[in-house]
Amino acid sequence: MQISFWATMGSVAMVRENRSLFMVACAALHLLAGTAQGMADCHMPPPQGRPLLEIHMGLAQAEQAKVREVMLDDAMLRALPAEDFSTTTIWTDGVQHFRGVRLLTLVRCLGIENGLLTLTAKNEYLIEIPVEDLRPDGALVAYERNGKPMATRDKGPLWLVYPYDSHTDFQTETIYAQSIWQLDRIEVTP
Repeated sequence: MQISFWATMGSVAMVRENRSLFMVACAALHLLAGTAQGMADCHMPPPQGRPLLEIHMGLAQAEQAKVREVMLDDAMLRALPAEDFSTTTIWTDGVQHFRGVRLLTLVRCLGIENGLLTLTAKNEYLIEIPVEDLRPDGALVAYERNGKPMATRDKGPLWLVYPYDSHTDFQTETIYAQSIWQLDRIEVTP
């Protein structure tokens, strides 16, 4: 079964072209993972629209996640467990309300337990976060601000934000530098 699973997941293009094959692959992943950390356990539908976030994994992480590349569209991101919070930021005026998926939740859904995340924006700005540094109350991959999707000119469509007002841990220069907007790629390496 694992051989056919890897053959199924061997090509992202094949997954995009054949949605039923993708559903078979998700079912196989569910059987192989057998834990809450498998991607299929996050109940993501097959991609329908333009990918907003590409996730590429190194060999070690691909073995953990049982997949090498993941392309997430808006519907797939919204199918993940959503959280929201209100906070001020140093880039906006007044309190802002953000909704999205915690970065830790996304990483766990992919079955990633360790490594280094390199997050890159459309303008090639990049930051690095060790998986071990992720907190359940920390970084949110926000897809809505103040109840609306974010346009590219408004730091969207994805913005990695923290609940800055909730704790002084989130009011450091390092955290502000990690608050990457126009996020479109994540690479996971050892």
